[in-house]
Amino acid sequence: MSVGLLLVTHEGIAQNMLDTAKKILGVCPLATRALEVPLDIETDIIQQQAINYIDILNKDHGVLMLTDLYGSTPSNICHQLINQADIKLVSGLNLPMLVRILNYPQLNLQDMTLKALSGGHDGIRLCDYGDSYA
Repeated sequence: MSVGLLLVTHEGIAQNMLDTAKKILGVCPLATRALEVPLDIETDIIQQQAINYIDILNKDHGVLMLTDLYGSTPSNICHQLINQADIKLVSGLNLPMLVRILNYPQLNLQDMTLKALSGGHDGIRLCDYGDSYA
């Protein structure tokens, strides 16, 4: 078994990001769920959906939750759920982060969390005129 992955974002982001990563890799090696938070919904409803998804995804190896924007409603909902040792939360979801995680499905929750951080960070580049891609 492996770590479960829950993406919780604003509308139009989580599922699109997951679909794009799957197309890039050709496979999704982790059990995943995408939960998108409409601007006009009661947070209790989304929080309960997140709890339900965590229960589905957690097969004794933990769940890594990824949110798009720290301090936003999706992030705040998830933050209330990290009181368990087998749940980690990383905010600032980007495509390099997600692809990096999906390339290392064998990692435990702690190592996958660190891989998410490095993937997100290392995927951000300042591209100047004259830069080489080599």
